[in-house]
Amino acid sequence: MRSRDHVALATSLAGRPYVSLVASACEPDARPLLLLSDLAQHTQNLDADPQVSLLFDGTGDYPDRLAGPRLTLLGRAERVEDPSGASLGAARFAARHPASAGYAGFADFHFYRVAIECGHLVAGFGRIAWIAAEHLRFQGDPSALAEAEAAIVAHMNADHADAIALYAERLLGQKGAGWRMTGIDPEGLDLHRNGKTARLDFAAPVLTPAAARRALVALTQEARRAATR
Repeated sequence: MRSRDHVALATSLAGRPYVSLVASACEPDARPLLLLSDLAQHTQNLDADPQVSLLFDGTGDYPDRLAGPRLTLLGRAERVEDPSGASLGAARFAARHPASAGYAGFADFHFYRVAIECGHLVAGFGRIAWIAAEHLRFQGDPSALAEAEAAIVAHMNADHADAIALYAERLLGQKGAGWRMTGIDPEGLDLHRNGKTARLDFAAPVLTPAAARRALVALTQEARRAATR
């Protein structure tokens, strides 16, 4: 869920399925976050029925797409009304989708978070399971890390671009220069380069800026060791 930039959004149009493609991000606790225009058909559908389904498709790099992983999420889309939540959402979304900064402040655009009800995971042939909401949403308190996220990301991009490059190349097998960190959450960090996102997970959840620093240092050391092999 955290690794996908775009998802298929299914809403109900007069009782019939209506599917569209939308940009997505995840809140620190992993709830999906969408930025939708009031003028869009899917947003009008949500006004009548907030029930949604999202498809997170991880099959793009597989020669046989049907052998790759994908998750269908069921939930309810709720407009983000609280100013602090909207502000945090806007910052996370803009970091992941820089173009959104140009229209996120328009009066007809609003953020929606998806309250997770359950998910259906197809991890490959014969590897299929329903997943309860508590296993799809991070259960700890991510607030301390969320408050420090912007500062951590800015610091890493400004002062530790070499470490980010090592993360991308040595730990994730990504090619090319110019990778930047766009987000950090209790379960990992997001990198971005030329419209492509890469996800690096932590070995264990981190909840504070101090724990995040230790995790980032450990990843840097691991990447440097990998570079010398």
